[in-house]
Amino acid sequence: MAASKSGVVLKSVKKIVIQFCPFESNVRSTREFLKTINQQKIRSTNIKCETVTDIRHDKSEPLIDVTFDDGEKLQMRGALLTSKEMLAAFNSKCTAKELQAKENAKK
Repeated sequence: MAASKSGVVLKSVKKIVIQFCPFESNVRSTREFLKTINQQKIRSTNIKCETVTDIRHDKSEPLIDVTFDDGEKLQMRGALLTSKEMLAAFNSKCTAKELQAKENAKK
């Protein structure tokens, strides 16, 4: 599978839930993360990855909840991070998961 322009690969990701209230002032980075993840090049790295967008009108904190194939979870609070920081953390975790899967395949 081709890697995306931004380097994000969803190969080891099972599900991404992105939750935010669009009327709050602290959702920009979460929306940018959503926009990046929904790019066709990135989506094509794992067509089985489920992306759920949960838009609320309850002044809730923007939250990104990622579930990996092995059941491990990564949770990022969008109000405290920039989109670049979230993408870097997400990509770092995905890369580690891919390396781990390659090592397990060798055994």
